[in-house]
Amino acid sequence: MPAPEDAPPADPASVTEAEPPVPAAPAAPAPAALAVPARRPSRAAGSVLATLAVLALTAASAAVTVAVGKPDERPSAAAAPLPAASSAPASASAAARPGAAASPSPLLTLAPPPAPGPRPATTLHGSVDGGTHGGDLRYFFVPVPEDAEPYGSADGFKLTDEELVAEYGQKDIIAVLNSYGFKQSVERMYRTADGRADVRIRLVHFSSASNAAEFVTNANYKADESFDVGGVAGARGFLFKAEQKAFTGELVAIASKGDVEIEIEIEAKGDLDKGLLADVMKRQSDRLSSGG
Repeated sequence: MPAPEDAPPADPASVTEAEPPVPAAPAAPAPAALAVPARRPSRAAGSVLATLAVLALTAASAAVTVAVGKPDERPSAAAAPLPAASSAPASASAAARPGAAASPSPLLTLAPPPAPGPRPATTLHGSVDGGTHGGDLRYFFVPVPEDAEPYGSADGFKLTDEELVAEYGQKDIIAVLNSYGFKQSVERMYRTADGRADVRIRLVHFSSASNAAEFVTNANYKADESFDVGGVAGARGFLFKAEQKAFTGELVAIASKGDVEIEIEIEAKGDLDKGLLADVMKRQSDRLSSGG
């Protein structure tokens, strides 16, 4: 969670993880005072819904692995019975059982798994008029790539006030958001086809384009590196390095399009792909512009 620039310095142990942006509230009306957000786990574990989805997916995968990963449990082929002892010559025995030597033992064959079916079409509706968005905000999510795996519903989900408080880690976040004319927030997460990265998109709807832009301007992260995100005007990026190679690092980008604020988060081990971050941000911004 970002803290306002005029907040007291945080304990060093509390800034090793990326935090959702908590911009300073606009001058009028004045919101409740902001406190330095408490430290919380990494983003992948920070959202209760996302965690449950990951656990469910992991459990399902584990079950499949157990089912097909134990060849010792596979029924073995029955051995062909040995021919009864006979005093007849070997040539006569072979002639009496034509084709016996050529007939293989029955083998168990496994059919390949069925190809995944098409994802159900969304039933959500939305509209955009200039910079004003109406309808279900989830309608404006950029489609999940065909080869990616969404966590939970591909439509995403709406965040309740309680979930926002848990996500931002401070009790007065709703008052802060309301000071910008907050309407609703939605979120969706998916894993890339190569399994290397988790992508989270959060959209926050405000009462006007100016409030959304001001929210982005005032948002700040205590990151290891900040940078401009190409392709979208005013988009800013932040890098959070992993503490060790085997740990997860994070990239975050924020921008606004009309009356909606965009947050893109990418978590991955190893090298973090700023190109992927810029691509997702560009496609999400275009989706909010066109509405389709």
